[in-house]
Amino acid sequence: MEVTMMKCLSFCVLIVVLGVAGVEMVDGAGECGSVPVNRMAFRMAPCAAASQDPQAEVSASCCSAVQKMGQSPSCLCAVMLSDTAKSAGVKPEVAITIPKRCNLADRPVGYKCGAYTLP
Repeated sequence: MEVTMMKCLSFCVLIVVLGVAGVEMVDGAGECGSVPVNRMAFRMAPCAAASQDPQAEVSASCCSAVQKMGQSPSCLCAVMLSDTAKSAGVKPEVAITIPKRCNLADRPVGYKCGAYTLP
């Protein structure tokens, strides 16, 4: 009986330790802080057409979203290359031109974004 109780107690301690470790991993900051990159990609919805066609007009709401996200170039890059963006038909080679097409003065010029460089 005592052995069974020790096994049960050891198992409970293990579960608690793993749970705490898991919580620490979830709270960690990624490229976009505490917001997952794929969720941040949804904020770029106004840029859908502009991220697929280099000739498409870039809307003011798209430029606003890019300006906010562009304050963290690593976040902007991660969003442009995200699974969510890919499944929406975003062409990374076109998407990286959006900050320039918006005429953003503080855009991250020359920032390496995967195989691409922001113009």
